[in-house]
Amino acid sequence: MKYLMSVFSAFFLALTLMVAGGCASTPQTEGTGEYVDDSVITTKVKAALVNDPNVSAAEVNVETFKGVVQLSGFINSRANMNKAIELSRNVPGVKSVKNDMRLK
Repeated sequence: MKYLMSVFSAFFLALTLMVAGGCASTPQTEGTGEYVDDSVITTKVKAALVNDPNVSAAEVNVETFKGVVQLSGFINSRANMNKAIELSRNVPGVKSVKNDMRLK
């Protein structure tokens, strides 16, 4: 019985370590926590763009990976592009902003 309990404990420990290792991030992928953080950042950036009357949030696509925000889409003016970049940089958690927006 004692042997069976130690085998069960070892199995449970190994299973726990494998599951926890699956949630870890690598340079190419995000861990579960990072994915949630990036989703929150994306939502906050999109909300900042929606709340600004000068920027058409429908024209700007927002993606976040490990705190780096990428803005893309076709936008009406250089001023609106600069404003979208500025708003994105001011969101907490944003490490940097990549601008892939194009003028119409």
